[in-house]
Amino acid sequence: MPTVLVVEDETAIATLVQFNLVQAGFQVQVADNGLKAYELVQSVRPDLMILDLMLPGIGGMELCQRLRKEGVRIPIIILTAREEEIDRILGLEMGADDYVTKPFSPRELIARVKAVLRRTGEEPQQDDHYTVGDISIDGVKYEVKARGQLIDLTPREFELLLFLARNLNRALSRDHLLDKVWGYEFAGDTRIVDVHISHLRDKLEVDPKTPVYIKTVRGVGYKLVGGDGA
Repeated sequence: MPTVLVVEDETAIATLVQFNLVQAGFQVQVADNGLKAYELVQSVRPDLMILDLMLPGIGGMELCQRLRKEGVRIPIIILTAREEEIDRILGLEMGADDYVTKPFSPRELIARVKAVLRRTGEEPQQDDHYTVGDISIDGVKYEVKARGQLIDLTPREFELLLFLARNLNRALSRDHLLDKVWGYEFAGDTRIVDVHISHLRDKLEVDPKTPVYIKTVRGVGYKLVGGDGA
């Protein structure tokens, strides 16, 4: 039974989320501040964290960034107010895998939790190895190297790159990437794909402004190019 850590300082929201997660078959831990959440990540090692950004003490953004810098790969879904678009983008840039805006539907939140866990928990194919120029992707070890250096990717960034590699030289629309990588309809908000593509370019390309491998296909989406597709 997967364990979800809910980090929310508003008691009513935390109770609502906890109730619906338990009803859906999850074990739940709750923290009402960033420090407690950090300690629970170390001791409980949850399978996923639902993280409010507005927290006392250590804020959600700082917590997310700290965990990623320490190499903690737990999937993170952030909670933000609907009007706080900049916070959603910053949260993704700090390493979050998904976001849900307040007010939210409990059913939608549960669906996203299941989708993230489904994607990050899938068994890789035994021959899931790809080499694209000086980038190597190992779907079995869950590792990516660029120019011989191990690259730290979030679970969602890795899944996106792996899917692009499995479809090398194929132009993939943003909607298709949302469906296959995120595993559910994302209300047509394809900006989340653009943000993750930007992250991958920053981490993998020598010059992210003139990408060699992760190309934009105007009017369509993106493709990973190598060999004859370069």
